[in-house]
Amino acid sequence: MPAASWLMTGSIPTPARTANLRSVMVEALVDMEDARVLKAIRAGDVDAYATIMTKYQGRVAGIVSGHAPRDRVSELTHEVFVRAYRSLAGYRGDSPLGHWLAKVAVRTCHDFWRAQYRIKERPESDLSDECRAFAEEAAALATGEAAEETATRREAEELLRWALDKLSPTDRMVVTLTHLEERPVAEAAEMLGLSVPNVKVRAFRARKKLRDLLANVIGA
Repeated sequence: MPAASWLMTGSIPTPARTANLRSVMVEALVDMEDARVLKAIRAGDVDAYATIMTKYQGRVAGIVSGHAPRDRVSELTHEVFVRAYRSLAGYRGDSPLGHWLAKVAVRTCHDFWRAQYRIKERPESDLSDECRAFAEEAAALATGEAAEETATRREAEELLRWALDKLSPTDRMVVTLTHLEERPVAEAAEMLGLSVPNVKVRAFRARKKLRDLLANVIGA
């Protein structure tokens, strides 16, 4: 709001409103910079793509690390940028470039699990001794709070990975996005190219299967 308007209306911008305006302005400047770089790339300046990679490397790697094995993060992050480059003609600027790259990253991880996925009947005895010990202790405890205090991050993560391996590739991605990362259903649907009702059904089904799997291990 111009200064003259503040004087005429008696309305003084609050710190929150000022911060929001500043955020909008910064985002607009970022979008303009991305648009300038993309224009150069489309004009034949292939080297300009390095600017995009450098800028969004951390964000893309962070997304990939939440969905893929640790030893494949670097490879899949590179694959995301390769796919994004090949698909630039389809990016029309309807959403920020960072959001579009996030969608490419999620779909790349989804394709990874589709290609690599094999439903393995991994028995409870295949879990590490530490993880089985955690399951036994958790089963003996009366409350979830006590179980949480007993579990270490590594043991809990191993149990979760074991359970996620039992899901289909799509259900795995859905439950990771909506439950573990707490993304809105609509956002998860857009990222995976699914309908909102489909994601809701898959999320419900996947969470139930995870609960049943973990309950069987802890109660074994």
